[in-house]
Amino acid sequence: MGSKFHAFMFPWFAFGHMTPYLHLANKLAEKGHRVTFLLPKKAQKQLEHHNLFPESIVFHPLTIPLVNGLPADAETASDIPISLDKFLSEAMDLTRDQVEAAVRALKPDLIFFDFAHWVPEMAKDFMIKSVSYIIVSATTIAHTHVPGGELGVPPPGYPSSKVLFRINDAHVLASLSIYYKRIYHQITTGLMNCDVISIRTCEEVEGKFCDFIARQYQRKVLLTGPMLPELDKSKPLEEHWSHFLSGFEPGSVVFCALGSQIILEKDQFQELCLGMELTGLPFLVALKPPRGSTTVQEGLPEGFEERVKGRGVVWGGWVQQPLILAHPSVGCFVNHCGFGTMWESLVSDCQIVLLPFLSDQLLNTRLMIEELEVSVEVSREKTGWFSKESLSDAVRSVMDKDNELGKLVRRNHTKWKEILVSPGLVSGYVDNFVDALQEYLI
Repeated sequence: MGSKFHAFMFPWFAFGHMTPYLHLANKLAEKGHRVTFLLPKKAQKQLEHHNLFPESIVFHPLTIPLVNGLPADAETASDIPISLDKFLSEAMDLTRDQVEAAVRALKPDLIFFDFAHWVPEMAKDFMIKSVSYIIVSATTIAHTHVPGGELGVPPPGYPSSKVLFRINDAHVLASLSIYYKRIYHQITTGLMNCDVISIRTCEEVEGKFCDFIARQYQRKVLLTGPMLPELDKSKPLEEHWSHFLSGFEPGSVVFCALGSQIILEKDQFQELCLGMELTGLPFLVALKPPRGSTTVQEGLPEGFEERVKGRGVVWGGWVQQPLILAHPSVGCFVNHCGFGTMWESLVSDCQIVLLPFLSDQLLNTRLMIEELEVSVEVSREKTGWFSKESLSDAVRSVMDKDNELGKLVRRNHTKWKEILVSPGLVSGYVDNFVDALQEYLI
């Protein structure tokens, strides 16, 4: 075992990035290493409960500079619609002097980053190592972030896979194009200039995509494993949710959550609610209020609450997602297929129905459906949206025990869950990852 190191962590200012970075920080701290975690001031309070080693993991708050177009109180991606992300990205770049000052004062051995493409250049100036830690799927990077790549065209050497460049669909192409233009430069620059590439994934699920990325960037790619937190047994599921869910048969409840960034238009929000009602099954939906509404109740379809009273709830606040998924009454998880949520669904016992919106979610969905064959996707209209019938049909297809597709995805899901929760898999990845980092630092 090598000597202990001090790592800086500087993830993109979104909870879907900061949270997995903190999970990795906990693993490093558990092994005796120190971490300084750079983040916006307001985010510290929301992340503190994830810090399991406060003596070894120190939060270093940054002041978010004022940027034209960015609301004055916005500090994370959760504070703004996706259309304003470019202004938050500009603000992140303007924190460079604060990051450099912290590096100069605290002298870390290495710095983890993802969107801040200037970190490798800065790290070289201070003679420290830079680690591009990617928390989206290797599938996404292989599709959209290879040097000289062209959107929708498989690069030479692209691995044989069922996850194809299938983006003929107008809404998929539009989403990928926006994403591609916005952060292609940031990600590829960081990957080309960093000392080490690391990805939050495992060989079993995405090995061939990781190998492809290693060849494209001519670097060794280190894997951390899925990096999911263990369930905190000391904090049980809140009583009102436990009481509600326990009123239903095992495996009968549909849980729907679409992440912290998705804000639906009112008509889309209502269609989703009506689709859940149409399943005839008990359900719990956790969503942000639709655009133009301050509460979810304002956006609900007329008469909806009365019709589903006792069997369905639409909730606009935060919920304990891992604990809800672990509840025996929950049998189906409708989600957006963000990468963290993808891993959570794979290690759950729930049937999986996918409703992706953003580019990386669309590619994760292809991985889940075509490569792993563990889930179904809600079919879309030509407009890019879905109907209440298509949502209901997708849920019923996996919840009907006699449905052949439902049987297939249940079988495959069981197989993959067994692999991912097998004893020693997660700890083995972390051990190998830390050992490899220590070798780089010698």
